[in-house]
This record gives sequence, structure tokens and C-alpha cells, in this order.
Amino acid sequence: MTEPEGRDDEAVEAAYAQALKLLVRREHSRRELARKLAERDHPRPAADAALDRLEAEGAQSDRRFAEEYARARFAKGFGPRRVEAELREHGVDGEGLRHAALERDEERRLAADQLAKRFGDAPPADIRERAKRTRYLQQRGFDPEVCAGLLRGGGNPEDETGF
Repeated sequence: MTEPEGRDDEAVEAAYAQALKLLVRREHSRRELARKLAERDHPRPAADAALDRLEAEGAQSDRRFAEEYARARFAKGFGPRRVEAELREHGVDGEGLRHAALERDEERRLAADQLAKRFGDAPPADIRERAKRTRYLQQRGFDPEVCAGLLRGGGNPEDETGF
């Protein structure tokens, strides 16, 4: 026996209201919202219908989420590779991933800022210190070529010797 029509509508409305409350606080990806609604015991069909409605109304957008998320992560000093991986974990793909991209000179400047913030302006004293700095930048999500070029240039993003 199937549930009466009114109950399905109530479940969709409840899921919609819950998702809207979550979106008021900050942007969420569709995958995040679906997970949070499931954690709050909203039936999957109701949650999917609510998310479809939010997307159609423009209240939820993976593109907008990706843009805001990438901007915040870059501001915290993370590189494009890490930001892209995190966006994928949030269920963003295709067009949304382009927000994780940086121009090469922007990436160099961001990596140089992180290097100076963590290690100061002095160049690496030896090969071990250089490897340590390279690992640090790569773990933050910077391209290996950017890391190597930056360290060859003494940490100066304007020095093109490594590029």
C-alpha cells in the first residue's frame, strides 16, 4: 500500500524547509545537502524533490557553491589542486571545477606568500630544507612545477628562472 499523496507533500515540504535553513547559513553543494537531509531522517525521494525545487528556484547552485568555496580556500592559502580535490569531494564537477583554477602567476604569488608566511624570506639552507618547503607547498595543493620554480627562484614569484 502506498502512502497518501498529502504525506509525500509533507515530507517534501519538511525536507525543503530544512534544506533552506541550511542554505541561509552558507552555500552548500547538492551532495552536502542530500547527506545532511539523510542524517536528519528525511526520506531520499522527498529530499531529492526538495533539492530539485531549490535548484530550480536558484536557491541552491553547485556553481555558486564552488565559486564561494574556492575563493575562501584560496584566501586561506590553499592551492588549486587541493581546492579542486575538495570540490570533487563535495560533489562538484564539470563547470564548477573551473573555479578551482588559477592563472600560473596567481598560483606562484599565492605559493610565494605561503612560503614566506611559513618559512620567512631566507632561502633554503640545504637540500633537506628545500625538500621540506616543496612538500609543504605540494600538500597545500600547489603544482609541483610551481613549487620547484619558486624554490629555484629563492621564493620570489617574479623570478622566472624556474619557469
